Amino acid sequence: MNCKKIILAAGLIIPVLFSNAQQQGRQPNFQRTTSVVRDTSAPAGSVKAGANQSRKSVTHGVATIGGKQINYQADAGILVLKNLQGVPTIGMSYVAYFKEGERDASKRPITFIYNGGPGSSTVWLHMGCWGPQKVNIKDMERSRAPYTTVNNEYSLLDVSDLVFIDAPGTGFGDIISKDHGGAGDPKQFYGIDEDGQAFANFIAQFITDYNKWDSPKYLFGESYGTFRSAVVSNLLQSQKNISLNGVILLSQLLTYSNMTETTSSNPGTDLPYELILPSYAATAYYHKKLPVQPKSLEAFLNEVENFALTDYALALNKGADLDDAARNSIAEKLHNYTGLPVEYIKKANLRVTGPQFSQTLLGDENQITGRLDSRFAGDAINPLSETAQYDPMNSYISAAFTSTLNSYIRNDLKFGQDMQYKISGMVQPWNFQRRGFIGFPNVMNDMARAMIYNPSMKVLLTGGYYDLGTPYFEGKYEMKHLPMPASLQKNIQYKYFESGHMVYLHPEALKSLHDTVAKFINDTH
Repeated sequence: MNCKKIILAAGLIIPVLFSNAQQQGRQPNFQRTTSVVRDTSAPAGSVKAGANQSRKSVTHGVATIGGKQINYQADAGILVLKNLQGVPTIGMSYVAYFKEGERDASKRPITFIYNGGPGSSTVWLHMGCWGPQKVNIKDMERSRAPYTTVNNEYSLLDVSDLVFIDAPGTGFGDIISKDHGGAGDPKQFYGIDEDGQAFANFIAQFITDYNKWDSPKYLFGESYGTFRSAVVSNLLQSQKNISLNGVILLSQLLTYSNMTETTSSNPGTDLPYELILPSYAATAYYHKKLPVQPKSLEAFLNEVENFALTDYALALNKGADLDDAARNSIAEKLHNYTGLPVEYIKKANLRVTGPQFSQTLLGDENQITGRLDSRFAGDAINPLSETAQYDPMNSYISAAFTSTLNSYIRNDLKFGQDMQYKISGMVQPWNFQRRGFIGFPNVMNDMARAMIYNPSMKVLLTGGYYDLGTPYFEGKYEMKHLPMPASLQKNIQYKYFESGHMVYLHPEALKSLHDTVAKFINDTH
């Protein structure tokens, strides 16, 4: 397996997110009352000085969530991890929110939250989904400076304390080399197993430092963060004796071999084309490119899902033995479900990849669709290109997220004034080779083992219909094929939304996502 090719094909599996806002500027119910910097080594902001010491800034604020006022403490800092010899290896940055006024804070639920990439910070979930403040952007509307934040009425702080963790080498975190009194090396952190171990170690250290061992514990990962959650949930429970109440997955990917972007390196595998087909159908439905527009999206997708795993799968499995009549019939059916021209589908041998679909669906308008959120559209850089050359969604929202996070964490949370916040990191190739595993990266065993080890642990899978990066049907298929007793399938819940990879970009979906996750947490502790 050529891991470098996989990286280039998959790109950043993790998204860019944002949220809606009803008002410009800060809402009056947000108050930042005090600020105290706790630094055991050097001013919060010094990269080299004190890099081998944990440090944080503590502030207090008020947010309104679901119409109720919540007072909270916010800790922004860097937690330094050490090896077995007690030598610092890495500093991982985080922002943690704790609801104040709890009778027994040590038993309040706590949720550890992260984006993916691999190599992405957690700016997206922090400023777009669950933090008490979110970026002030309206759904599907291009933003421009000056950027602001607003009170997030759908923050998850109403039901759980929150810890947003930046992946190794991102955010304010850095690997601590010998030059700074450490023993860290990029190879210790930039890989599937290495990254999972770092997150498990962070969580174990955090619950010790903050006296949260008795709290109901949850993981919330998005995109590659779901891939990570499978590894971390297994490590926490089997190695560290840290029981989880639940794992929440947003825009899941548990095996790279299910992505159409990897099919050129994995010929003979047709399953990715079957699993992405319902997302093509949803996208064509949204852009009104179907020959006949269905009345109900969900009913339409149920029909497409059934076709994908039956007639379409049978046709693809025949390969070169598929006769012309059957080929023409399947091509016509795919046209009805995707809006793509019949001749284009036949030229593609009934197998269209995600980037090809993004380039072609709106081709008569010289536009492309988004990959992570196919509701978005943008002008094609090259109308004659085979595949889309950028993701329009990124061009709408990335600057707003980057700007507001950098301003918010320094001005409101009082941390990192003289430091660089890295939205993405990982300057060397990611190690996709797993110990004892050959083939495309796959963590379905990890997820299954975590559920077998702790049969009380519940899993919630969420996603968006308009996601061509990690198609919703792919996640559902993976969960229903986990190598574990069928009786454990009852521990898995599913919820999908009329949105994309970052479900929370759509205002109504964000509200529904909050209600779904809040109920899941309340029901599992």
